[in-house]
Amino acid sequence: MAFFSSVLERAGRGSTPELVALALLVAASPCRAETLKAHYSLSLLGLSIGHASADGVIDARNYRIDISMRTTGLASLVNDTRGAATAAGVVSHEGLAPASYANTTSNTYETRTVRMALAGNSVRAVHVDPTPWDMPVRIPVTDGNKSHITDPVSALIMSVPASEPLVGPSACNRTIPVFDGVTRFDVTLSFVEMRNVETRGYSGPVSVCAARYRPISGHRPDSVSTRFMAENNDITVWLAPLPMAHAVVPYRMALRTTVGMLTVEPAEFHLGGRRQAADQ
Repeated sequence: MAFFSSVLERAGRGSTPELVALALLVAASPCRAETLKAHYSLSLLGLSIGHASADGVIDARNYRIDISMRTTGLASLVNDTRGAATAAGVVSHEGLAPASYANTTSNTYETRTVRMALAGNSVRAVHVDPTPWDMPVRIPVTDGNKSHITDPVSALIMSVPASEPLVGPSACNRTIPVFDGVTRFDVTLSFVEMRNVETRGYSGPVSVCAARYRPISGHRPDSVSTRFMAENNDITVWLAPLPMAHAVVPYRMALRTTVGMLTVEPAEFHLGGRRQAADQ
């Protein structure tokens, strides 16, 4: 969800780094793949402002996730914002290890592309074009800030220990380190409650998590929007289970912005498995 939020942030030309969801994945069965195919509606103050989608495949050795979003209706008249991102990597006994990340976002004022190469959950190379105009006054991102991290797209999938249930505190309670090519931040999730939900393609339990954002580096120390997000106590993420991968993925997100509540709700949400060729 960090990608969706960052695109919406750029619609207002702000510098708010926002919510991400979610890191590391355990290995799936070697002869099957777990799939995610979801369509989301975006609303602000109850008014529709856009739509987003996520499409992912995770098997025993590899994964790939593609996401996209764009503003629609009145929001697009004010600032036509869109974005697309993809991440791919390998799945080991230690979890999900990103190998590549790419993200292109555009609004009325500019288009920005971020590309990263990663290994061992550390950044090996990063290219941002154009670089933010205010980079000289941002808190520098150190080499240490680029280690033991996940990218915003790979962070859409989060493992749960094999001995723990997929719904409940074990789905939520964790801190996720994220680097998006410009900013480094942590997202801390904590369990609130369990709920049963129903939408097209999915009916079942979800875990409701409270989320907190903590900026680390790459942001402006005088940024009002960053301070707002760091003090924001009104962010929730609902997580749905991926049984074969023993992982969870975002089902719904809600967060308070400086202009009101932003919600990302599923219009269609499909989780499932499919057979893979024996030699894959």
